[in-house]
Amino acid sequence: MLPEQDLKIITQKMGREPNLVEQGCFINLWSEHCSYRSSAPLLRTFTTSGNNVIIGPGDDAAIVRFDDERVIAIGMESHNHPSYVDPYNGAATGVGGIVRDIVSMGARPIALMDPLYFGTLDIPKNLYLFEHIIEGIAGYGNCIGVPVVRGEAFFDESYSGNPLVNVVCIGLANKDNVVTADAKEAGNKLVLVGAATGRDGLGGASFASRDLSHDAEASERPSIQIGDPYTEKLLIEATLECINKGYVAACRDLGAAGLAGASSEMGSKGDLGIYIIADNVIQRESNMTPYEILIAESQERMLMEVKPENVDRVLEIADKYDLNSSVIGEITSDEKYKVEFEGKVVADIPIKLLTEGAPTFERPAQKPEIRDEGDRPEIPEDLKKIILEIVSSHTMASKQWIYRQYDHEVQIRTLVKPGDDASVLNIGEKGLVLSCGCNPIHTLLDPYRGGLGTVVENAMNIAVKGAKGLAIVDCLNFGNPEKPEIYWQFKQAILGLGDAARMLSIPVVGGNVSLYNQSEEYNTSVAPTPSIGIVGITENVDSLPGSGFNAPGDSIILIGETADEMGGCEYYRLLDIKDRGRVPSVPENINDIIEGIIEIVQKDSISSSHDISSGGLAVALCEMCSHMGASIELDNINQAIRLDEILFSESHGRAIVTSSRPETVTEILESKGIPCTIIGTVGGDCLNIMHKNTTIRLALDEITDARNSLTKLMTQ
Repeated sequence: MLPEQDLKIITQKMGREPNLVEQGCFINLWSEHCSYRSSAPLLRTFTTSGNNVIIGPGDDAAIVRFDDERVIAIGMESHNHPSYVDPYNGAATGVGGIVRDIVSMGARPIALMDPLYFGTLDIPKNLYLFEHIIEGIAGYGNCIGVPVVRGEAFFDESYSGNPLVNVVCIGLANKDNVVTADAKEAGNKLVLVGAATGRDGLGGASFASRDLSHDAEASERPSIQIGDPYTEKLLIEATLECINKGYVAACRDLGAAGLAGASSEMGSKGDLGIYIIADNVIQRESNMTPYEILIAESQERMLMEVKPENVDRVLEIADKYDLNSSVIGEITSDEKYKVEFEGKVVADIPIKLLTEGAPTFERPAQKPEIRDEGDRPEIPEDLKKIILEIVSSHTMASKQWIYRQYDHEVQIRTLVKPGDDASVLNIGEKGLVLSCGCNPIHTLLDPYRGGLGTVVENAMNIAVKGAKGLAIVDCLNFGNPEKPEIYWQFKQAILGLGDAARMLSIPVVGGNVSLYNQSEEYNTSVAPTPSIGIVGITENVDSLPGSGFNAPGDSIILIGETADEMGGCEYYRLLDIKDRGRVPSVPENINDIIEGIIEIVQKDSISSSHDISSGGLAVALCEMCSHMGASIELDNINQAIRLDEILFSESHGRAIVTSSRPETVTEILESKGIPCTIIGTVGGDCLNIMHKNTTIRLALDEITDARNSLTKLMTQ
């Protein structure tokens, strides 16, 4: 049912009360998921334009310039609530939806990333969700031939009952083949191509704007879409063929709010109207009502605006790929959204009222009491044991069990595979560098700094591969915004993201908001999770540094400053004191740090590089010891802090690089005022860490065994 206030506004604007079909359209299109009612005012604070931005937020995906002839399409979406109710299909259709967003712009999808957030795996339900969500992503992505090249998996009790499934898709197109969702001309026909329409996914948009109750699996199952990747693959090829041949004037994927959403938004964006003949929609089930036809979110469907003379050509291409297709209406000049069913008009709505009329507002925001950062814990006697326990935590452990299920080499572009700081795709003579994710615990303790750190951390991930950020997309996952403390988190995180993006001159070109992520079943609300995807370009793909130690005798150089910034760190999570400490700040010279790292990578002066982030220096060193050890001396690192803080601080703007020409590296960095210290030498069969009178010795097989904890759990 429409909220009373919404019904009052709509009735006043229309001069009458909307009928049930019209109410269904408003319920979905005026939902938080579609209209961003309480988030739009905050999202407007982002800088969304730049020299390389061709199409920013508002379409199915953003378009940014790659070179003189080609463009990159990028989008990010969530499928959180569906993935709890039906983890396999929820995750699979999340992949399918974001891929179609890319295709609808005229771009061929070339890569996927999947930042994922789960409850702890000691709870059987969380383990079940984890396993089947991964299967859903793999099952769909592998079948359609789009590689999953990067991701993250973060585990925390706050995600019990509400896992987060975020997906980024990147596409490649010729700049002349880009299409948008803006309707172009009255009289053009609307052609629906793809799978038949069924009752699956009914009310998915409004469902995504509610919290999950304990009986959600049964009560909300009709809201879950069922995907067919084989049809999706055919739809990709058919759509791109139609676009490349110039038959498509505008295109829109059928996602949230189904046909009602795609068609009304297409007309509205072009300042035109839409007339739909619902009977012409090819249906999978009998006796469907116009409400069901309009709102169903059945998958693998694409809406195209086609000139009358090109309609038969589009229908022929659809038939060639064995896809359903039909002319379901046309573009009109009256700025009305009209729907006919069985010869009667069942909906007649001012189109701008439907697509843009939902009132937007900022909710009350309440800053919590100032957090007591608490006292520092006693230094554990056995730091080796602590290091291995952190490395073996599921958040820190190798994600090999996950990404080995993905075909990450299909399309043969993947130069740097999953498991690294960033993935690199070979496109001509350049490399497209990709990273994603965030640190939700940083954001939980300090939403603004968490937002800042999210952008900086991902920018560092691509910098160690020689790339500067080109564009950012986001997926803002939060709890119930009607709670003032949650809305305050949401607002502060957005401000942090925006400020960091401006600091680094990287535009935020698109994204998604997912609110009401909480569970009655487990009495949880997710940690604030402002996950992002970032793309950058590196000019040098011939000598990309590895992420592990690989050259005996190379000097190991620590870049950046280590501070007592332990708030939200993995070390404190292990000690069960994650609410203590100061959340990492962003160095004032972060631009210089990133530019310095990019320069030493592009000048081919290093053999390996690795960003320091979650887990701190200790975890970064362990991750670099995949094939070779090292001897580390930490006496020259910040004399004002303790050894455990040197090892586990998660201060931003730091990286480890190795080089046979350390003087060249340090000279470049020091000329830019970037702190750098030689801390050791590559070689040996163990990781030796020395600090004053303390020596920590970690054998390579001990590190490997610890890092394989997740794989061992899932294969036992």
